[in-house]
Amino acid sequence: MTQHRGILNTHRTKGMREFIEATDWLTVYHLPAYPPDLNPVEGIWSALRRTAHANTAFTTPEHLVQTLRTGLRKIQYRSEAIDGCLTVTGLT
Repeated sequence: MTQHRGILNTHRTKGMREFIEATDWLTVYHLPAYPPDLNPVEGIWSALRRTAHANTAFTTPEHLVQTLRTGLRKIQYRSEAIDGCLTVTGLT
């Protein structure tokens, strides 16, 4: 197994490169291990950090969980915000 920066990169091995080149119907895009700009959930967390969690010092784990649930519930009913998080990725 070939590893790079602790991440398995079997899709970059010689055998896989040969397979990709020999398969005309296959298109491969090499993406970074963690591309936050391609992850719509990052937009949701960003919205929560700017609203429900802004400048909050959580007193207990339960306080954090309750605040998360409340913030996510508010976002749940704002389909335009959710759609915007997906649109920003360019994957739609």
